[in-house]
Amino acid sequence: MRVTVCELPNDPEAFRPAWETLCAHTTGASTDLVLLPEMPFSPWLAGDRPGPEAELAHRWARAVADHEGWMARLGDLEASVVTGTRPTLRDGRRLNQAFIWTRETGPVSLHEKRYLPQEEGFWEAGWYDRGEPEFVTRRVGIPGGRRGGGSAGAAEPLVGALICTEIWFNRHARDYGEAGAHLLLCPRATLLPSTDKWIAGGRAAAVVSGAYCLSSNFGGPAGAHGRWGGAGWVVDPEEGDVLGVTSPEIPFLTLDIDLASAEAAKNTYPRYVQP
Repeated sequence: MRVTVCELPNDPEAFRPAWETLCAHTTGASTDLVLLPEMPFSPWLAGDRPGPEAELAHRWARAVADHEGWMARLGDLEASVVTGTRPTLRDGRRLNQAFIWTRETGPVSLHEKRYLPQEEGFWEAGWYDRGEPEFVTRRVGIPGGRRGGGSAGAAEPLVGALICTEIWFNRHARDYGEAGAHLLLCPRATLLPSTDKWIAGGRAAAVVSGAYCLSSNFGGPAGAHGRWGGAGWVVDPEEGDVLGVTSPEIPFLTLDIDLASAEAAKNTYPRYVQP
């Protein structure tokens, strides 16, 4: 199957032309699956210290509306599957939800972010609630995809999400691997100085799980916090080799991956070692 990772600006004005360029790229590349950054369709709320509850509720509701508006345009990417995270409201709780979108189903919940930082630039625990400790997998159909060995037909990769900070909780990567996941999706919002650390985390998650690790991030200015780190990546499931990384010059990366490699990796070191 063919996957696309990216780095996108978080500024609304810069985002619009970048989105059009991404749509042209994914259409031209005949992409099967597109991974977007963490909550990509509104300014990064957690960069601001939490204020009064009424203000939080108002700004969160606006971010939800912004995401709903943009997600109505996910079909413009011309991909079978689009994934990322979005702000949601459920039973009075604000949540950061990983979703899987197809034309047939629209956005479907995959997992809600459980591990929330609380520090300068990332006041997430003050902005929204923790998700339940449920790290589930979902099978997604790729019409006309290719399964291991090059046989034509529908590919049905099994995917799981590690939303940004969750990548550092490696037990979940191992659990995903034991469940048979082909892809670990890591939408994130991280800054430039920590980029090497995050790539190392993506490599470790791939090695622990025996699954491809995909990540997309913001790129460009991050206001008072400096610059976003960009560096969307695709990491190999067997040795944790970095197959490609985005950059300011090449903000979109599309690669062909072999689901059979993720299946074979489950039987090799260190995946076969019993905990």
